Parts: sequence; C-alpha cells; structure tokens
Amino acid sequence: MEQQPAALKVMVIDDSGTIRRTAELFLKNVGCEVITAVDGFDALAKIADNHPGIIFVDVMMPRLDGYQTCALIKNNSAFKATPVIMLSSRDGLFDKAKGRIVGSDQFLSKPFSQDELLGAIEAHVPGFIAAPHKAH
Repeated sequence: MEQQPAALKVMVIDDSGTIRRTAELFLKNVGCEVITAVDGFDALAKIADNHPGIIFVDVMMPRLDGYQTCALIKNNSAFKATPVIMLSSRDGLFDKAKGRIVGSDQFLSKPFSQDELLGAIEAHVPGFIAAPHKAH
C-alpha cells in the first residue's frame, strides 16, 4: 500500500467562529489537518506545539492583531520561513503594505472561496497539490 504523505498542517487564526469553521471545512475537504486559534495569543502557543506548514491570520483581532501576530511569527527563527497569509475584509493598499512590512506572504480578502484558500497554499507550500474536491 502506498504511504500517504503527512497531511499539511494549516493554522487558521480568526476571532470569527464562522470564518474559522468555513476555512476548516474547505481545508479538511482536501485532506489538510487544521489547527484553529481565536487570537494571536492563543495562536502563538499552538504554533510552537504544532509547527503548521502555513498560517492564515485575520488582521482585525482583539488583544493581538494580525500584524502583531505575523511580526512575532516572522521574528522567531524557527518559524520565519512559515508562510503567513493575512485575511481581511478590508483590502486597501495601506493594509496590504502594512502586511508586507510585517513579513506576510500574501493578502486574502474576506470572504474567501475554497479555491482562493487552496490557491494561496499551493502558491506558498512546495509540493502541496490540493486533492480534487467536490463542489457542494
């Protein structure tokens, strides 16, 4: 029997339960392992424990926002190579520029589609090809 590659671990950090559930559903459909966090503080401990292959982080969150969270991830030598994709309902130039300054790898506007989410992973995780997914 062929050995299946280990599932890609994807971290989704968002204070919106709806966004977390939507992303989790999209990602589990294609065989990813999903770790969710409600804010940056929650995420930092989980990142250290789980070593996700890619991280999606909401820009607007209480306590520690997405920019601060991204900067902390990218300033840690163990995780600086981990792709961080910013999620925001605001997709202005200022937000995108600020995301780049803190080291984010891409900016996705909310609401996002499954294809956008998977496209971001395929663009940043070498060798990740989304398993064919069935449209509902």
